[in-house]
Amino acid sequence: MVKAVFPGSFDPPTFGHLNIIERGSRLFDSLDVVIAVNSSKTPLMPPEEKKRLLELEIGKLGLSTVRVAAYEGLVVEYCQTIQAQVLLRGVRSMSDFDYEFELSVLNRHLDSGIETVFLPTEPKFFVLRSSTIKELMRLGGDISAMVPSSVAVSLHNLDL
Repeated sequence: MVKAVFPGSFDPPTFGHLNIIERGSRLFDSLDVVIAVNSSKTPLMPPEEKKRLLELEIGKLGLSTVRVAAYEGLVVEYCQTIQAQVLLRGVRSMSDFDYEFELSVLNRHLDSGIETVFLPTEPKFFVLRSSTIKELMRLGGDISAMVPSSVAVSLHNLDL
């Protein structure tokens, strides 16, 4: 049984994230979506809300082998805790790949038993960046093509 972990900030969860989750769920026996909690950063949404939204959207997709967790600490330690063998990473561009490649080398140094698998995003999700969504929200732009309606509602309730 191959267990995988898809870590990220998911701030906010996007259609791009859900695409990687859905595709990853077909590649692995189980997939944990791990919301990285970094106490030194101020996220747009609290981890509990991101978890609720991801669970809601994953439920709509009927992905029974996917679960969501929030975790503060090294993602490699989370993998060790659940005995996951794979870190799943979505990449949109070469700059994403460069960054993710460096992280994969570091993670491999921390635990050589955990492999990183890079999954390129589908072209329609190339421009989906959390920073872009946040800026559009602040300026009153339409984000309906970037995030599920449940996420849009939650973001509008934040009163940015």
